[in-house]
Amino acid sequence: MAINPSIITRDLDKVAEPTGNIYESIHIVGQRAKQISSNLKEELNNKLSEFASTVDNLEEVFENKEQIEISKFYERMPKPSTLAMEEFMEGKVYHRFPDQEQG
Repeated sequence: MAINPSIITRDLDKVAEPTGNIYESIHIVGQRAKQISSNLKEELNNKLSEFASTVDNLEEVFENKEQIEISKFYERMPKPSTLAMEEFMEGKVYHRFPDQEQG
């Protein structure tokens, strides 16, 4: 069974360090991953909308090599969760706790 080389073991203490709580850290990473995913999806849809056609001819649909290359590029990109974790561990993710600011 092949192991994905992009999968790495993380030290939970280092992940929890910025917030003091592993669950809060993971929540922040998850929220950032959603932002990244949403941005990438919008970007991809904008690029692919240039190729949108109302033609029902299957031959024309399958022959668009530019569209295929754009899709393949996005498929090869790192996953949003991986990007979010990297950003978080490098201190590039801004986070705050509104309930603590009011008290």
